[in-house]
Amino acid sequence: MRNMDTSLLISRLAIQIRQRRLNRGMTQADLARLAGLTRQKVIAVEKGSLTIGVVAYANVLGALDCELKVVPAAMPTLEEIQGMFE
Repeated sequence: MRNMDTSLLISRLAIQIRQRRLNRGMTQADLARLAGLTRQKVIAVEKGSLTIGVVAYANVLGALDCELKVVPAAMPTLEEIQGMFE
């Protein structure tokens, strides 16, 4: 079995983080303040930047009252596959 693409996994996490923030009615500045990060770092997390360390992702998740959970990866959707070639 081939490993899941790292950028796809981070992209999925970023989408979930952004959606959680929006569902809670928070701005990026609100989240940055709660997470102890700059707004620019929150923007990078929500974009799924591969250069952002796991501690920044953990700070954001903690500020959103979330945690990481290890679950089997789902197969990429057609939209995700198309996004890989853009």
